[in-house]
Amino acid sequence: VVGLAKGLRKVKSAYPLVVAVLPDVPEEHRQILGSQGCIVHEIEPIYPPENQIQFAMAYYVINYSKLRIWNFEEYSKMLYLDADIQDFLNMFFQHVYKPIPLVYNLVLAMLWRHPENVQLEKVKVVHYCAAGSKPWRYTGKETNMDREDIKLLVAKWWDIYNDESLDFKSAEAPSLEGEAFSKPSIMAPCPNRQFHTSQLLLLLES
Repeated sequence: VVGLAKGLRKVKSAYPLVVAVLPDVPEEHRQILGSQGCIVHEIEPIYPPENQIQFAMAYYVINYSKLRIWNFEEYSKMLYLDADIQDFLNMFFQHVYKPIPLVYNLVLAMLWRHPENVQLEKVKVVHYCAAGSKPWRYTGKETNMDREDIKLLVAKWWDIYNDESLDFKSAEAPSLEGEAFSKPSIMAPCPNRQFHTSQLLLLLES
């Protein structure tokens, strides 16, 4: 997320980065986000229906909680920067949202599955979602991770992350940390069960 925030500053984004976090995201991580100018919102998790839990992997349980973005009524427009549940949202909101083109959401697998559709020099946003592609855990040992284009994109991420000139500069970073959404929800109430995840939801005010 820090890398994303700095990347947005590099291209002189005019809008703040809103980060939705679940209750178990550590305070230390929230402070880091705030120090980089992110607006931190805490949201409550959403669980799959009781009769489907046995079939749901933890990863997909997390994705249900991302539907909370539809309760962010204080924003007239949002740009959602995580494509992991794009098809999930398509089923329910196909007439409400507008998908973004490949150049603004390069899923790395496109590099070897549909290379004819990728113009790497024009790509603006990279989604490091392929196994082994996370820059902070990159080893180059996983399948396809020894490709030169992958190495280039990982190096670009680190260049931005390590660029101190892109750090947020303000006496006090904007933050709504700790403030959970309490507006009437379009979602069903969440059962009171323990839930752990450090996954973050990334949004842009527009």
